[in-house]
Amino acid sequence: MSFFFLKHLAMREWAAGAIVLILSFLLVFASRSLRLNDPAALYAPVETELLVHETLDIEGVVELLDENGMEFDHEEIRWASGIMGWRSFSQGRYTFEGTVSYSDFFSKLALGLQDPMTLRVPAGASKEALKVWLARQMKFELDELKEVMADTTFLSRHDLEAHQLYGRLIADSYEVYWTTGPERLLDRLLSEFDARVAQPYADRMEELGRDVDEITTLASIIEWEARYDDEKPAISGLYWNRLNQRWRLQADPTVNYAKGERSRLVYADYRIDHPYNTYRIYGLPPGPITNPSFSSIEAALFPEDHDYMFMVATPEGTHAFSRTYAEHRRKSREWTDWLREERRKRAEMEREEAMREAERDDSGDS
Repeated sequence: MSFFFLKHLAMREWAAGAIVLILSFLLVFASRSLRLNDPAALYAPVETELLVHETLDIEGVVELLDENGMEFDHEEIRWASGIMGWRSFSQGRYTFEGTVSYSDFFSKLALGLQDPMTLRVPAGASKEALKVWLARQMKFELDELKEVMADTTFLSRHDLEAHQLYGRLIADSYEVYWTTGPERLLDRLLSEFDARVAQPYADRMEELGRDVDEITTLASIIEWEARYDDEKPAISGLYWNRLNQRWRLQADPTVNYAKGERSRLVYADYRIDHPYNTYRIYGLPPGPITNPSFSSIEAALFPEDHDYMFMVATPEGTHAFSRTYAEHRRKSREWTDWLREERRKRAEMEREEAMREAERDDSGDS
């Protein structure tokens, strides 16, 4: 076999090998490119919320994805991150459901394109409970929120004192970003209050001869007094009657506030010496006792027109209203009798349960 033939054969084998190598490279490259642009590179079986508390690298993202049950190729996502040049991912709240491409996923986290969340502000919360509730939903810490709520510079910017701020945090749902700081969040909530209450009802407040803080204070008392929204205007009407007649409000919720807890009141509680105890002071207390819902604010602004001066709770969770003290005493006795009977029934049930427990113990011993 000649030298030239062997050389030609070797060159053909080398060329074939090179072609195989190139084809393999092209296949791998094509496969990678397809995966790189695959619209289903990652998969979230259900709506998944990713909370990025601090700037992450790709390893931190991989760990976060694993923790939240998203499906993906661990090695490939690292490769894709390097190829696409996304290496740093921003703080924020991001949601995914179903399939997502690498491009959409990386750009969303890297550019900080957060998804908004629904912040829920509950009605009738205590001051401390409301602060905890807000901080628990947001990225900031409770102490940061407390600091802003007590900051005189922040309060003066809104022309408020600390005790007035509380009554303006209307219970509702708000769309916000998770990383919003406490000052910006409070700015937003106060802006909502101005837009929904202070501005549109300014003329009504002037007609009533009350300012916005007096209205929110009355609304806060109504909030704690009423279990049902449709009864709020009647309760408001009774309080307005007392205010107009220069009576003491004698609102039990203010005694609960002075006492520091919402519990059944006893005779001694009504004698607590406290500026919010409306059994001892005339007129409205110095500020709101809770954050009211919009329905309570509406009731304070538009009370029911009646001549009731007294009310007492009923077994149904509503109130029985009276015009005269004699009528009120009769209805109060009915309420007291019902409470006494309920306590008797409860005591009887507890005795019966104790007897059954003792019988079970005796049976077990034998």
